[in-house]
Amino acid sequence: MTAPRYDVGGWKPGDGVFNAGAMAAYTVRLADRLGKLFDDGRFVVLLGGECSNLLGPALALKRRGRYGVVYLDGHSDFRTVDNSPYVGAAGGEALALVTGRGQKDLTDLEGRTPYTRDTDAVLLGIRADDEYVGDVEAAGIPVWPALKIAQNPTEAATEALEHLERDELDGFWVHLDVDILDAEVMPAVDSPDPGGINHAQLRALLRPLLAAPKCVGIDVGIFDPDLDPDGVYAAELTDTLVAALT
Repeated sequence: MTAPRYDVGGWKPGDGVFNAGAMAAYTVRLADRLGKLFDDGRFVVLLGGECSNLLGPALALKRRGRYGVVYLDGHSDFRTVDNSPYVGAAGGEALALVTGRGQKDLTDLEGRTPYTRDTDAVLLGIRADDEYVGDVEAAGIPVWPALKIAQNPTEAATEALEHLERDELDGFWVHLDVDILDAEVMPAVDSPDPGGINHAQLRALLRPLLAAPKCVGIDVGIFDPDLDPDGVYAAELTDTLVAALT
């Protein structure tokens, strides 16, 4: 599918999320497309774009029932007008948006807010100095920082699954922002940060999550090929994803 242009022309602080109208329309189209795949019992791998890509599967799954999300990211993406002077790029607000925090033209499509309940979300991979982690924890969303994951990725995945594989949940989706990887390992992102995990740790984290019976798919975003002209980081990321999916 062709995403809308990332248009920030004329935007100023206080205007809300960049390009929200086009993003909302794309989210509905993406949810329609994903719904057909879910109807066929397919496991979905959604590639490309930034973290607002999560809105499409979140809406598609809310149409079907009660689904959780595993949010794998170097940042909490929990910025709102309640904890920041203003919002802008949806990528910095994606976890907030799917849990119903933010402007209604993105959080309440088809009257389905929230797409994911706070109790049905988990956050893994943030750095120790994340600005909004306190708000995430106050919402009751469990958090595993990158430093804790690095000590035992399989244990972190197991604990997250224990939270998400409850009887009342129909399933869950995995969101992967590749800046969960350390900046030395993956510099081809828009916000590379030290203190992340490495490829082996990411594979160990992803394998049990993606193999879980209730996992219905994964979206992968934020990798920027313009920052990887030789394709070195793309090759490493591809190897990791293939290993985790197989």
